[in-house]
Formats: sequence, C-alpha cells, structure tokens
Amino acid sequence: MNVPTVGDVMTRGTIAVRDDVPIAEAAQLLDKHHISGLPVVDRDGELVGVLSQTDLLRARVIDHLWSVLPGLAVRHLMTAPAVVATEETTIDEAAVLMEQNHIHRLVVVGPDRRTPVGILSVSDLIHQMASR
Repeated sequence: MNVPTVGDVMTRGTIAVRDDVPIAEAAQLLDKHHISGLPVVDRDGELVGVLSQTDLLRARVIDHLWSVLPGLAVRHLMTAPAVVATEETTIDEAAVLMEQNHIHRLVVVGPDRRTPVGILSVSDLIHQMASR
C-alpha cells in the first residue's frame, strides 16, 4: 500500500505575494481568489513567510496596527519563517506539522526548499481523509 504524500493531495501552483506589496493589495488577492493564505516571496521569488487571514485579523484588532494599516507592507504582518513541506512529505507528517504549529496550511517547496510550488491546506487533508 502506498503511503499518501503531500504531492498526491496538494494544490499545485501558488498565488504568491511579494513582501513589499501593500497590505490592501494582498487582502484583495485573498478575497479575489477566495483563499485564506498566501506564500510571501522576496524579490528573487524565494519564500520568506506566509500571510493569512488570521494575520490580517490580528492587525485589525490591534489599534496601533490598524491605524497605520494603509502604510504597511506584507512583510510587516506576515508570519515568518513559513512552515514548509516537500512533495515527498507524508500526509501524516504534514498533519503533525500543522497541529504542532497551530497552522492551517503548509507551503510546499521545491527541491531547493526555497521556491513555493504549491499549498497543502487543512481542507486538502480533510478531503484526502474522506476519500480513504
């Protein structure tokens, strides 16, 4: 029996955002694509963090952040470093990583471990569990 891997169930390709993009633009990306998190990359396309709806919510409820929100870039609110997996990571290992880090998604990176190639979300794991 084959052990299911992240590569079997992940969402391939990513909608990433650069770390210097204004927060409002990143929020529009989340809304437009109906997603809850974005890998954050630097100028060279290398992964530097993750921006999630939770990060935006946290900024909304912290008065001093909310008051300066229009001037903030993604790098100011993102969670860094990103918790990552590879396509070869088993589903069980990925689930443990998510649980231990209290997160809802893993950025799937290529062999260089710096370039995002996909996302594994809790929804992907639930879908995989239901199809067993």
